[in-house]
Amino acid sequence: MVTSVTNLGRSGLFDWVVQRVSAVVLLAYTVFLAGYLLTNSGLTFNEWQGLFQQNWMRAFSLLALLSLITHAWVGLWSVTTDYVTVRQMGAVATPLRLILQSGIALLSFYYLVWGIQILWGAG
Repeated sequence: MVTSVTNLGRSGLFDWVVQRVSAVVLLAYTVFLAGYLLTNSGLTFNEWQGLFQQNWMRAFSLLALLSLITHAWVGLWSVTTDYVTVRQMGAVATPLRLILQSGIALLSFYYLVWGIQILWGAG
């Protein structure tokens, strides 16, 4: 079992559960938005904006954003851990993996802050 401080959880089981729960949240959000768009064929910008001005929709969107970020983190952490290895790349693997994972973490944080500003910022 591979453990690391860059891993989201302390075990593969926890990461597996995070992947599945986040996938369910993303599915629910996608189904809701698709259903909303299909049942509101003449949707105007003001109606769309009105939907996202409601606190429950902002909270649901924030949950979907957090789910997307955690889902992507677990997946990309697994990919970098599995494929950027010393056996495959030599001595550059460990620093390269650290750089890649740090970049992914910083970009994820940036997108989280940006998403919060979009959802909850003054409009």
